[in-house]
Parts: sequence; structure tokens; C-alpha cells
Amino acid sequence: MASSVAFSHDFAFDPAYGYDAPDALLGIPAPPAPDGFDAFWRGRYARARAVDTRPVLGPVEEERDGVRIHGVTYTSVAGVRLGGWLALPAEGSVRYGFVVGHGYGGRQEPGRDLPAPLPGAAVILPCVRGMGERGRVDSIPDLAAEHVLHGIGSRDTYVIGDCAADLWCAASALTALVPELAEAGLPGGPRLGYLGESFGGGLGALALPWDDRFGAAQLTVPTFGNHSLRLTLPCAGSGESVRAHHREHPEVGEVLGYFDAATAATRLTLPTLVAAALFDPSVPPPGQFAVHNALAGERELQVLTAGHFAYRGMVAEAAELDANRTRFFGERLTAVG
Repeated sequence: MASSVAFSHDFAFDPAYGYDAPDALLGIPAPPAPDGFDAFWRGRYARARAVDTRPVLGPVEEERDGVRIHGVTYTSVAGVRLGGWLALPAEGSVRYGFVVGHGYGGRQEPGRDLPAPLPGAAVILPCVRGMGERGRVDSIPDLAAEHVLHGIGSRDTYVIGDCAADLWCAASALTALVPELAEAGLPGGPRLGYLGESFGGGLGALALPWDDRFGAAQLTVPTFGNHSLRLTLPCAGSGESVRAHHREHPEVGEVLGYFDAATAATRLTLPTLVAAALFDPSVPPPGQFAVHNALAGERELQVLTAGHFAYRGMVAEAAELDANRTRFFGERLTAVG
């Protein structure tokens, strides 16, 4: 495929997939929901909210950018104990709360996800099951190409559903540890913000439609959008493992329908900022834009030149996205108190 979004690269395919402008990508739809889609996700959410997360806040591991960063552990569905980090303001009280999902390489440290978009924020950065040292589970592969296939034979066993539940339980742990956020989701109470990139972006689209504790979200180069289309597109990311598995086991296409981020986005009414790329070898741009296009609520789009790929101008685009993020959440989240 030829494309005017041209970079020098060694991939055997075009990471722009023949789309050379946002207008062409803005017409990509979401697949229809399979039977029982809403009931499936509402049931999973109800089970996750019933979990006693028993969060434990560890000692300060780092202090920077106006926050103190603690280790944290909590319990998720099926009794799995997970870890991550919790950042709290070094001075003053908590005014906002955020849950931050990570990419499909896991999270080894808090990294550039801190500081939060808004000052005075408490931020939990969970490691979902199987990903990173603090999310390690003996029975779950920690390599993305294997993790994305774990339990894929059934919608009830597919690991992606449990990873979405890990985010819900992280939000429960956050509100349990930070009294200022305890009434998140109740009438007159605060609402949380969500940030997720790549894997975390796709998980956010799957998890957020069902959780009224959140008030706004940012999804950056989100994965899992429009699986039926993604299965036709070669890539260098976890989607290639799914494509290979689907060729041998076409019946998993029915399972994937329940984990389509674009389909879930048709139920997502939160104000959502999407950063979607025109060129991305790991997460095909058509799937990213499908998530944006399907959003049922207020949406905002920032088009990135590329994702999962180093390019000239990426530092400036990242700075622009950071500024947009701060403005976006500042306009849509109300401070505690």
C-alpha cells in the first residue's frame, strides 16, 4: 500500500495503511455489538465493584514534580494481588483523582505519566495482571504477544476482561486510600480522570462506559479498535499475534467482538480526548480512529503524525498534547470541595 504519510522504515507493510489524511480515517465505523455485550460488561463491572481491594500504601519511593510517589498494592478480581504506584501531593490536600493505564510493555516505573494533568491530584498507576514486575502473575505470560492470547478461547476467560477489571479495582483502591475521593461517583461527589495510552487506551475504552466514578478521559493511540478490520491489517504489535491465532482458530473472532474498544466506545458518554496517529506500526491507525469515531459523548481529537515510532517533531507534538490534556481535564473535572 502506498501512502503520503511517508517515513523511512524497515517494515514489510505500510504503517499508514494507505490512509493519507484524517478525513479518510474519520469515516471508519465501529462493529456492531454482539448479543449480550452490555450485560456482559455490566456483570463484570458489578463483580469488580464487589471486591474488597484491601489497598496497602507503601513508603515513599521517590519525590519529584510536587508529588510523593509511594508503592501500592491492592486486590483485584479472582483474588489476584497487584501492585503499582500512588502519587500524592507533597503539599496541600488532594483536589483531583486519576487512574493511569499503561502500554503493552507493562510499567516498570511511574515515568512521564507524572506529574498529573492537574495540580493537587492523587494518581494511581496500576500494573494490570501479567504486566510488569508489580503485576506479575505466575499463570499469565508477561510478553505482550503471549499475554494478548491468554484465555482467548472464551469471553469469560480472556485476560483482557480481567485487565479492565484491574482498572476498576485500582479506582476502588484509590478512593479507599484517599478520603477526599471516597464519594467519587455519588451525587455531588467528585469524578475521576482516566489516562491510557496504547494498551491502556484500549482498556480504558472497554472499562469506562460502565463506571460512573469517572468524569473525563484521555485515550492515546488506543488499541483493540475494530477487531474485524484489525484482523486484516499486518502490524508489529500484539495484534499480529491475534491475527496469527485467528487464522488457525477463526472462532475467536466471536470472542473478540466482546473486547472491541470501538464497539465499547459507542457506549462511552464521558468527555474524551483522543490522540490518534496517522502512522503507527504497532497499533493500526484505522483502529485508533474507529475508537474516536464511535464515541457517544463529547469528544476531542488531536491528530498525531505517528505513534510507536520516533520521528522529527514528536517532542513538540507531545508538548502540545500535554497542554491539551491539562486544559481538557481542567475544563471538565471539578476539584474536591
